[in-house]
Amino acid sequence: MSKQQPTQFINPETPGYVGFANLPNQVHRKSVKKGFEFTLMVVGESGLGKSTLINSLFLTDLYPERVIPGAAEKIERTVQIEASTVEIEERGVKLRLTVVDTPGYGDAINCRDCFKTIISYIDEQFERYLHDESGLNRRHIIDNRVHCCFYFISPFGHGLKPLDVAFMKAIHNKVNIVPVIAKADTLTLKERERLKKRILDEIEEHNIKIYHLPDAESDEDEDFKEQTRLLKASIPFSVVGSNQLIEAKGKKVRGRLYPWGVVEVENPEHNDFLKLRTMLITHMQDLQEVTQDLHYENFRSERLKRGGRSSSHCAPSSVLVTLSHDVPLPLKVENEDMNKDQILLEKEAELRRMQEMIARMQAQMQMQMQGGDGDGGALGHHV
Repeated sequence: MSKQQPTQFINPETPGYVGFANLPNQVHRKSVKKGFEFTLMVVGESGLGKSTLINSLFLTDLYPERVIPGAAEKIERTVQIEASTVEIEERGVKLRLTVVDTPGYGDAINCRDCFKTIISYIDEQFERYLHDESGLNRRHIIDNRVHCCFYFISPFGHGLKPLDVAFMKAIHNKVNIVPVIAKADTLTLKERERLKKRILDEIEEHNIKIYHLPDAESDEDEDFKEQTRLLKASIPFSVVGSNQLIEAKGKKVRGRLYPWGVVEVENPEHNDFLKLRTMLITHMQDLQEVTQDLHYENFRSERLKRGGRSSSHCAPSSVLVTLSHDVPLPLKVENEDMNKDQILLEKEAELRRMQEMIARMQAQMQMQMQGGDGDGGALGHHV
C-alpha cells in the first residue's frame, strides 16, 4: 500500500506573493453573513405618493393594513412616527430595511410644531445608539439611526413652501436629506426642469445642506464616472411611483395608464425613479458613513460637552417660517429636555444627601466604638 502523502500548503501564485490581497474577500464574506442595516425616513405632505414610491423601490408592501384618514380627521391630527422593518434578501445578501414614515406631517391647519416629533425621533435614535455603544455588551448593537431622509416636494407649487424650508433647515445637521419631486407625471418635461432649477436655487439661497454624492475616484471606470455625473445632475429627483403592472408594447411594466399613453416607472426617459434607486443602492454605504462620521459624531460631541445631560428633543429655539407671502411668523421650537435635566439634578442632589447621611452614620458608629473600647479598658484595670 502506498503511504498517503500529507497535505501540502502550496503557493499557487508567483514567488513573493504573501496572500493579504485576499483580505477584501474575507471582509465580503463576513459582511454577507452578517447582513446589512439601513434606515430610510420619508417626509412629506399626505397624498404625494410616499408609500407607493417606497413599495415600488423595494418591490414589497410595507403598509398592507394602512387606513387613510378623512379630511375631518386630519384637521386636528398630529404628526406620528411609524417605523416598519422588513428583511429583504437578494442573491444571498440580506438587508434589514427600516422605513420611518411620518403620517400627519403638513396636514394640520397650524403646522407650527409639526416637525418637533420628527426631530425628537432622530435624536432619540442617536441617544439610543450612544447608550448601547457605551454599554458593556457592544457586539450586537442594532443601528436604528436615520441614514437618509427622502423629503417629498409637491409638484403643484412654484418651488419650496415655507414649511419645506423650515423643516429642512431644522434637520440638515442631523440627517442626509435627498429632495424628491413627487408625482412628476403631472408636469411636462420643461416644467420639470424649471421646477428643479427653482428648488436648487432656493436650497442654495437658504443655505440648506442636502446630501451631495461623492465624486468618482480617478481610477474608477468611465461608466461609473458618467453614472455619477448623471445622478448629480438629476437632483432633485422627479419620480413617479406605481405598483400596478400594465401591458405596454407587448410587455408588462409597472406604470400608470392615461388616455394618452402609459407612464413607465422604470423608464429613465419618463422620470428619475431608476436614478433615485441607483443612487440609494450604490451610495448606501456612503450614506451610512456620513451618518456615522458627521451627524452622529456631531451629536456625540455635543452630548459629551453638555456633561452627560440628555440632548434629546434638541431643536433650534427659533426658526422663521412665512405662512403667507407677506406675513412672517416666528416658528418657536422649544426644547423639551428641561424636565429631564431637572429630574437629573434632583437625583444628583438626592444622591449627595444619601452620601452625607451615610458619612454621618459611619462617624457616629466610629465614635461609639471608640467610647466602648475606652470603658472596657478602665474596667479591666480596676479588676
